[in-house]
Amino acid sequence: MNKIENAFIGKKVFIPFITCGYPDLETTKECVLAMVESGAGIIELGIPFSDPTAEGEVIQNANLKALQGGVTTEKIFDFVKDLRREVKIPLVFMTYANVVFGYGAEKFLSTCAEIGIDGLILPDVPFEEKNEFLPLCKKLGVSLISMIAPTSENRIAMIAKEAEGFLYIVSSLGVTGTRAEITTDLASMIKIVRENTNVPCAIGFGISTPEQAKKMSELADGVIVGSAIIKIITQYKKDAAPHVGKFVSEMKKF
Repeated sequence: MNKIENAFIGKKVFIPFITCGYPDLETTKECVLAMVESGAGIIELGIPFSDPTAEGEVIQNANLKALQGGVTTEKIFDFVKDLRREVKIPLVFMTYANVVFGYGAEKFLSTCAEIGIDGLILPDVPFEEKNEFLPLCKKLGVSLISMIAPTSENRIAMIAKEAEGFLYIVSSLGVTGTRAEITTDLASMIKIVRENTNVPCAIGFGISTPEQAKKMSELADGVIVGSAIIKIITQYKKDAAPHVGKFVSEMKKF
């Protein structure tokens, strides 16, 4: 059992997402430390990309601003190396295939392993194409985290059987962003997942209130929240860390 799966033993896990370098890497570090202090179990670190197809307007804007501010993959690797001196919980990168290819897949993944990145989420890589990355991930001990969406239907069992780290259950159709209500039949999706794997599953996309987080935690092993956190950072900018920490404390009361 790897470090990510270990994080789920005996408890539900809150997984906050943050865009690295928005508004700058110093603020990102302060926010990550505040999230860890407030009880986050795993941190999802977004590497900015110019065309983040899975993201809604809030995270797209954060990606754009981070890139305009001069953030690069290389700088984020150095940032994580520094972060690892203080942060012991699992860290997962969320980015896009072009970022990995642009850096060089083997170089990217070997650097991930070297600096202590435990997993990788690539939302634009379909399950059927994951073998472009999977052998390298396995060789280097970085979990390639699969996503299951409402459109996965008869592919859910197949994806679940090969899952590692945790399974990212996409709560709603469309892109990331807060939603007033989540209407997908997640219970049926998770039932199929449970029948096919012991790997933990976490629900993300659209969760923004403690009530939603509690409801999702009753179905799954973890809850992922991104856009609501980025909105707080957009509001408070370089002073966001205490506000982000307070939000995480409220959200994880499940």
